[in-house]
Amino acid sequence: MKELINYSFEFFPPRTEEGNVKLQSTIEVLKAFDPEFFSVTFGAGGSTKEKTLETVLNIKKMGSTAVPHISCISSTRNEIQELLMRYKKNEIKNLVVLRGDNPSGVASHGEFKYANELVSFIRAETSNYFNIHVAAYTECHPEAKSCTDDLDNFERKISAGANSAITQFFFNVDSYFKFVEACQLKGINVPIVPGIMPIYNIKQLARFSSNCGAEIPRWLRLKLESYGDDISSLREFGVDVISELCETLIQYGVPSIHFYTLNESGIITKIINNLKN
Repeated sequence: MKELINYSFEFFPPRTEEGNVKLQSTIEVLKAFDPEFFSVTFGAGGSTKEKTLETVLNIKKMGSTAVPHISCISSTRNEIQELLMRYKKNEIKNLVVLRGDNPSGVASHGEFKYANELVSFIRAETSNYFNIHVAAYTECHPEAKSCTDDLDNFERKISAGANSAITQFFFNVDSYFKFVEACQLKGINVPIVPGIMPIYNIKQLARFSSNCGAEIPRWLRLKLESYGDDISSLREFGVDVISELCETLIQYGVPSIHFYTLNESGIITKIINNLKN
């Protein structure tokens, strides 16, 4: 009998009514796996921020735990205070707190330069009301001076009051275990949840990988490229690769698994069903 594992799923706020309908369908499918929570990303700009709040409240109305992302990008202290009060009013008790990446057209971060500063501010404003998740990079943040500096940055987020972490996606399972070991050696003992990215197509995956510093192993890249325009076979192969990755993680006792869904349910459903059988 296979070990039971908890899951969580990440969405981005849809921008169209068609996207809203699709996301609602995706949520209904993934609810069958009894997830710990659904998280919702947070972008710079007023309309995107409002859509994060709107999506979070819709998920809550559907009977699931919704976890909004909050980032430093273009955020003032007053804006963050207002958001925190709105989430408290709606009994949202979990947050994913991030530095965030500057989108095109945004000149600078807001009043908070780093995620640890934002975590500290949230703790000062709301004490222990929120359970705070932060990001971790098993293969080192692409902007970090070194992996040692990156680990120090991660430690600052935990010291500021974060309760747990979700990693950027990875395909080299050893990088996750080595990162967890390095954290333990520094006395960091919060749950570190592996973030998992399903494989939809090679161009998209390569773009994500380049942006966040996640390595696509040479053997995997070559195999994916070999499928050419045969997206169906590529995705079948991808399901097998990600299923095996998750099986290894579960075997070694990870706290749970977080999927970056891209608002899709089909491939993730296949992966989870593989893990259950």
